[in-house]
Amino acid sequence: MDLTVLIIKALVILVIFGVTLLIATYSTYAERKVAAFLQDRLGPNRAGPWGLLQPIADAGKMFFKEDFIPAQASKWLFILGPCLAMLTALMSSAVVPFGDSIRFGAYDVPVQGIDVNVGILYVFGVVSLGVYGVMIGGWASNNKFSLLGAIRAASQNISYEVALGLSIIAILMMTGSLSLRQIVAEQANVWEWNVFTQPLGFIIFLTCAFAECNRTPFDLPECETELIGGYHTEYSSMKLGFYLFAEYINMFTSSAVIATLYFGGFHYPFMNQVHDLLVNKLGGTVGHNIATGIGTLLFFGKIFFFIFFFMWVRWTLPRFRYDQLMNLGWKALIPLSILNVILTGAGLLYDFKYGTWAIVFVMIGLAATNAIKAPRRKPAAQPV
Repeated sequence: MDLTVLIIKALVILVIFGVTLLIATYSTYAERKVAAFLQDRLGPNRAGPWGLLQPIADAGKMFFKEDFIPAQASKWLFILGPCLAMLTALMSSAVVPFGDSIRFGAYDVPVQGIDVNVGILYVFGVVSLGVYGVMIGGWASNNKFSLLGAIRAASQNISYEVALGLSIIAILMMTGSLSLRQIVAEQANVWEWNVFTQPLGFIIFLTCAFAECNRTPFDLPECETELIGGYHTEYSSMKLGFYLFAEYINMFTSSAVIATLYFGGFHYPFMNQVHDLLVNKLGGTVGHNIATGIGTLLFFGKIFFFIFFFMWVRWTLPRFRYDQLMNLGWKALIPLSILNVILTGAGLLYDFKYGTWAIVFVMIGLAATNAIKAPRRKPAAQPV
């Protein structure tokens, strides 16, 4: 590889790494602002203008708190747990294509950390390793509540990864590639975005993403009403901060993967016309780079929407019971994802991409029928 290309790639990777950390940092601020808005409160408003320095204050608090390790804990594993959770969270966004490409003279560098032809398998492999950070931390704490939270996390992640993988198989069947950039390229036309051709797969993937990120209503591994703090009960200082921060990085990565797989990635309506107009007006290199920047900004707009959706759901829906969580994963999502794969295969056999809408219409019909047939409470008798 040419030295210039290597330097440019290194700069792209550093920028992606920095942007990931910045967005995850201010996701903590956004979470509290969204919660305040939904609960008719103000939220953080003291540290800096509009409370914008609150994440910096929180980080300082975490760094300067006492770093405590329980006497009976397995010390090195206790330290390794949050480090592994943080490492896997940061690695998972490396293969996400954040934009088209940047031109520097004769060089054309994709706006992507690494472009591998098995990108989606890389994401699955790294995400699967993330559960080890939770398991190691919960076991090394030598605390029964921490261990129960770790066991819950492992069983939850394993259960929902099955449905998650099956939901993506339908996309792989339609695109014929494991490369995330190729999957994005297949969605150049807005009506070919996978959210339109795979609506059921999108619903299953989105639901499983909540479970993989341990977000409400799937936050049973850290259910404070049953397990105190769950798997990180014994953690303090920045080791606790790593666990909490990893959750927000995972939320950012999940939003980026959802936008990549189902919402066209960096594509947007009339993208080719905008690109040609900018190239004709500003020249090949400058026009192309500005067009790439517009696509990247709109891609981040999609990511921010899903991050907001994660927060909106957290402060709207109550937590599931654990048996409800497992029943949803094994008895509902996995059969539906298998049915989705079968219908996708049948649609491809007859060159029809929208066959899975049949399941969505059936589900809507069943929900409407149940709502109509649901018993109505009789109004209380009025006193005479």
